[in-house]
Amino acid sequence: MWGPQERRLGEQLAEAGTWPERLALTDAFLAKRAVGAPSMSPEVAAAWETIVARRGRIRIADLAASYGWSRKLLRSRFTAQIGLTPKRAAMLVRFDHAARALRAGHSPSNVALVCGYSDQPHLHRDVLALAGCTPGALAGSAASAG
Repeated sequence: MWGPQERRLGEQLAEAGTWPERLALTDAFLAKRAVGAPSMSPEVAAAWETIVARRGRIRIADLAASYGWSRKLLRSRFTAQIGLTPKRAAMLVRFDHAARALRAGHSPSNVALVCGYSDQPHLHRDVLALAGCTPGALAGSAASAG
């Protein structure tokens, strides 16, 4: 998507030994990319803030309606300005909240309930798809990281 810069970031991430190093590399990469980027419209910025404030637990149709927009218009503008669909953004924000709760020692069944997953297998599928491990392994990685 971003050419040689993305490939170099991939190499750096592969060489990094810890998650804090990987996150620092990613933050630096994104900060550099953000310089000179066009600004977001107030509606898209507010939609993002709402997704984050609600921890990803919002119906996209309701979010669009709150601005008097159709879901299609919100999806189009959000994707053009943020690079993700609002649904994908909400899913990632919800996953972030769930991952933090798992790493804090909360049970997968409780995390699924609190974070808005339909059931524990739904949480399991998302963790497996996004983190490449089971919820138990993700929770265990916090203990092994110290």
